Amino acid sequence: MRVRNKPWAPKLINAHPELITETPTDFKGKWQSRFKTPQPLQIEVGSGKGQFIIEMAKRHPEINYIAIEIQTSVIAVILRKLVDEPLPNLQLAHADGQAVTAFFEPNEIDRVYLNFSDPWPKSRHAKRRLTYKSFLASYAEVLKPNGQVEFKTDNRGLFEFSLTSMNNFGMQFEQVWLDLHAAVTPEENVETEYEQKFSQFGPIYKIIATFPAAKTAD
Repeated sequence: MRVRNKPWAPKLINAHPELITETPTDFKGKWQSRFKTPQPLQIEVGSGKGQFIIEMAKRHPEINYIAIEIQTSVIAVILRKLVDEPLPNLQLAHADGQAVTAFFEPNEIDRVYLNFSDPWPKSRHAKRRLTYKSFLASYAEVLKPNGQVEFKTDNRGLFEFSLTSMNNFGMQFEQVWLDLHAAVTPEENVETEYEQKFSQFGPIYKIIATFPAAKTAD
């Protein structure tokens, strides 16, 4: 995704260390210190402009959330929204979401959200997909026992790959949707910006899967 540069973004990020960190490794095992109240902790890997994670934080004040986004100009958009309307249960990490084991201790996270991740459609790039076995192993490490991954995509190929990858990893499927919007009400599904824009062109696929036991990549 091509993102227009926002010259104001770095200055805004530097001005609000209470809302965003660029050194998430500093908080490994200590993330609850960044929140007003210690609560179950959920993360979104690749948060885009934050529509999903902000709405989740509003709907569920009893849960703490962390939005992880690598693109400066994109996470700055989320930050600007939080500056205007602070949420005590939402923090931002300006970092590469591929490094979750460097940011979180084992069993520190309750749930991982993967929303409309880059499908990397070429076979030679399969290892870059966020549902590849090495990524699943990293989520399994930081999640609590029976922790869940929630995955949404509009890409059929990535959906099928993810089903196979999760199954081969030994994950248990709690729910699978072949057409999410036809099966649930808008109140039951928090949409991302991408989802809101492109769901008219085809079905949205969703998986909720659980790690029943500790797993590692082969």
